[in-house]
Amino acid sequence: MLYFQELMNAGGVVMWAILACSLAAVYIMLDRWLHYHRAQIDVPEFLQGLFNILRRPNVVEAIAICDETPGPVAHVMRAAILHGDRDEAGVRRAIEEASLSELPRLEKRLKALATIAHITPLLGLLGTVLGMIGAFQAIQDTGAFVSTSDLAKHVWKALLTTAAGLTVAIPCYAFYNFLVGRVESLALDMEKAASEMIYFLSRNKLNLDAVGAAANPSLPAAGATDEAENE
Repeated sequence: MLYFQELMNAGGVVMWAILACSLAAVYIMLDRWLHYHRAQIDVPEFLQGLFNILRRPNVVEAIAICDETPGPVAHVMRAAILHGDRDEAGVRRAIEEASLSELPRLEKRLKALATIAHITPLLGLLGTVLGMIGAFQAIQDTGAFVSTSDLAKHVWKALLTTAAGLTVAIPCYAFYNFLVGRVESLALDMEKAASEMIYFLSRNKLNLDAVGAAANPSLPAAGATDEAENE
């Protein structure tokens, strides 16, 4: 701990800025990795279960399964089921709207991670420049009799900040590309699931009253309303 404190003090303000960037990057990487891990599901098995339920047909149970299943695929399928009484164009439009709302959630904080990966080497370069400025300032102040320790202090600062900036930037950039790959994988799952659901709904139109009851559970079903009026 003492050695770490000495390194931070030797690097100056730039080192503390790089440390703050590294802590933010660790938080973003853990948060996004856990989010994508929870969102990843077995799409074929999930769709097969939905199709079996919708063939009965049991729209309410299908929507309940979508609500209980994490991830963007389930949310997009819920939107498709709720518009399952429409034509193919209407279902496709509902799926596109749901997908557009899911993508920003998947890409959340990724730009911040990319920014950290880009600015930490620049911060290291800034520390290098400041260290060299300090070294030349020491030479100017003391002339030819400048001590080696005075020069070493400033060169040490220049090298420390450069190394720290690269140490943070390299894993951040690598993990950013990994997370982008996970986003693309989830987006592809949404597209495949949407295509299969559109094909299923084109052959199996859902009951309008069932869809309406599922979307608005507080409203009574049409049959219940007619019975109440007859009474």
